[in-house]
Amino acid sequence: MRILDLARASAGHRRRAWRIVLSEKRRPESGVDVMSGVKSRLNGKSNGRSKAGSNGRSNTRASENSRENERTTLKGVPVSAGERVTCEIVGLTHDGEGVGRVDGYTLFVRGALPGELVQAVVISIGKSFGKARMEKVVREIVDGGSETAIRVEPPCPIYDSCGGCQLQHMDYAAQLRWKRQHVVDNLTRIGKLSVQGETRLAGKTEESGSMESARPAVIVHPTIGMSDPWRYRNKAQVPIGVVADRLVGGFYEMGSNDIVEMDSCLIQQEENEELVRAVKEAARLLAISAYNRETGRGLLRHVVVRHARTTGHRMVVLVTNGRDIPHGLELVSLIRESVPGVVSICQNVNTAITPVVFGEETRVLWGEEVIYDEIGGIQFAISPRSFFQVNPEQTVKLYGKAVEYAALTGEETVVDAYCGAGTISLFLARHAARVYGVEIVPEAIEDARRNAVLNGIRNAEFAVGPAEVVMPKWQREGVSPDVIVVDPPRKGCDPRLLETMLELRPERIVYVSCNPSTLARDLRLLENGGYRTVEVQPVDMFPHTGHVECCVSLVRK
Repeated sequence: MRILDLARASAGHRRRAWRIVLSEKRRPESGVDVMSGVKSRLNGKSNGRSKAGSNGRSNTRASENSRENERTTLKGVPVSAGERVTCEIVGLTHDGEGVGRVDGYTLFVRGALPGELVQAVVISIGKSFGKARMEKVVREIVDGGSETAIRVEPPCPIYDSCGGCQLQHMDYAAQLRWKRQHVVDNLTRIGKLSVQGETRLAGKTEESGSMESARPAVIVHPTIGMSDPWRYRNKAQVPIGVVADRLVGGFYEMGSNDIVEMDSCLIQQEENEELVRAVKEAARLLAISAYNRETGRGLLRHVVVRHARTTGHRMVVLVTNGRDIPHGLELVSLIRESVPGVVSICQNVNTAITPVVFGEETRVLWGEEVIYDEIGGIQFAISPRSFFQVNPEQTVKLYGKAVEYAALTGEETVVDAYCGAGTISLFLARHAARVYGVEIVPEAIEDARRNAVLNGIRNAEFAVGPAEVVMPKWQREGVSPDVIVVDPPRKGCDPRLLETMLELRPERIVYVSCNPSTLARDLRLLENGGYRTVEVQPVDMFPHTGHVECCVSLVRK
């Protein structure tokens, strides 16, 4: 892995930067790549920040320009790698890249927005699609309702290089419309569902009710956004590396494993930034080594920090490549002295050569083993490896919609599959007769049980195991769910769980999803099994990124 330290550019080129390149190794792209080498290596300092590119996503210019005149072709593909093209952008990918067409061939253009006409340079080609670097916008678009530009200047100085956000160059209202449209497109294309009329970003209105016109069309509501879509994340997970013999920490460059040094992030709570800076400074002062992902050597791999806004508690977890921390007591002391509000300093040991952040062993170096936070009037104990929603403000809206779609009267039995630390379960328990939560991760179930006790909730029961195994066992014991709630990972529901749900035949299913494509796939299977998708509520849990969460109501036919 190489690590980048992007230097500050001159005021006239605010978003351009030189980079220290430690290695020419890059993550390969599909097809033919004309960006495999870098000609020049120039030293630069950034005062702890990286800067890059122009408005949008046109970074890595030095290496691209060095190959710009090279023409690499592929049989049957109408464009060449290195060719300059003009194309209209017709949509966005799930991670925010513009989708353009040249003679029917698809180009993904980073930084381009739907409806724009852009000039771009093709940087790689494959049989099905290619990638291009945007040079300039030939024609912009405006919001037809407000007459305001959809393209905006990203406020983050390292936006062009950091991979944490994908949509800062898009007006926030337009982001919300695109996220709804992204959901609609997946429901119609993958799920083959009929959806009530929608408005595309380019201003076109169409009915998509031709596929299943005999059934009521699914309602997809406008995306629920934030009044202030900044500084919302209560958790930061920061990879640590080394550049020019100096420990650095930040986020990964878009599309690579390169670390962009970062001291400030506009979607992170400021309390997290302060704590990460304190850890990095203390580690440098004590000469604690940074982990090298190529050699497997070095100690500090990640710094994970959490901030509980309702209590002010802060936790830091040092993920290390070994149990022994040189100057460990001094490190703990420096962190405590630098940052008030820290109540927990923990260590997680991960010696495996893996992209997975956490290892199996976690211990407390100082303070408490958990911190406490509150969402929607429910208290939660948060341990170092707990899953806990990173945007509490939007979580209340998402879970509130789940409770609404469950339509509970106080008499129902509810099963919460993929229950995690019991967050949705405890929301539901206030409105149901009985809630059963199941999760395959033992530590999460420990947290769920602890959280139920913490809130005095006695009508919630939790079990460890695969939901498709535990739920039939509950049925044999006399548990017959009226409502099943699922909140699976990005890969969607396990097919065996979907089969189990169809066998149990609850009156209602509430599906909470973080991936519209797997959601659409699973909804089609549930529709084929005797359920009808009634309505979908997108919620913007992660502003300025390509992610969108949904809460879906299904009823038995």
